[in-house]
Amino acid sequence: MTAIYWIALKSIWSKEINRFARIWIQTLMPPVMTMTLYFIIFGNLIGPRVGEIQGFHYMQFIVPGLIMMSVMTNSYANVASSFFSAKFQRNIEELLVAPVPTHIIIAGFVGGGTARGLCVGILVTLVSLLFVPLHVHNWIIIATTLLCTAILFSLGGLLNAVFARTFDDISLAPTFVLTPLIYLGGVFYTLTVLPTFWQDVSKINPIIYMISGFRFGFLGIQDVPLVFTFIVLLAFIMLFYLILWHLIEHGYGLRT
Repeated sequence: MTAIYWIALKSIWSKEINRFARIWIQTLMPPVMTMTLYFIIFGNLIGPRVGEIQGFHYMQFIVPGLIMMSVMTNSYANVASSFFSAKFQRNIEELLVAPVPTHIIIAGFVGGGTARGLCVGILVTLVSLLFVPLHVHNWIIIATTLLCTAILFSLGGLLNAVFARTFDDISLAPTFVLTPLIYLGGVFYTLTVLPTFWQDVSKINPIIYMISGFRFGFLGIQDVPLVFTFIVLLAFIMLFYLILWHLIEHGYGLRT
């Protein structure tokens, strides 16, 4: 990467990080408060009635899923809103006419979304320590799964923003696609409680693999083999990146 491209990448990163850091009360605190309520309601109030799952208290079981859920939604939302705002205000055209390659534009916006997702994930992890002790099976798997998931959902948010034509379009995918997939992705339960048929159906949901891999990093238990977690993550990252590169390179939804 040449010096001028590195400067361009750092500039986009700085803009994106400053964007959510400047209004941290709106971007970082709401998901932390929401996850705290999940800990209280599902962990403290409902958890004792559920009992243990695969040898762990229910609160311990849901913590990795809730952390991952907060990372997914915030990585997605940050890039979707930021890129669409740039489209709406027409300042995305400055990037398109500048001598900045498409992959730098993608990396810049995705880097900002990833940073917000990781910040929220760390904050939610710290809050979880108020309810349960930290249990770590493998730090490398935790870090790798978390980073890849944040990148993937940042790419997803960017893809949503490219296709969106109004601000209402930004909320359609999270409401009707992302939220159902997350709640059916094993955040609050293990696949073993489902009948065999529904276990097989659930494995169509890619989020099952991400949450399973992340939970393995914490607790050492998994619903699907760990290798499938990384295959799914890398496959979707490559797919979303190639689609985005093609769309942005040809100005789809941008040069209108």
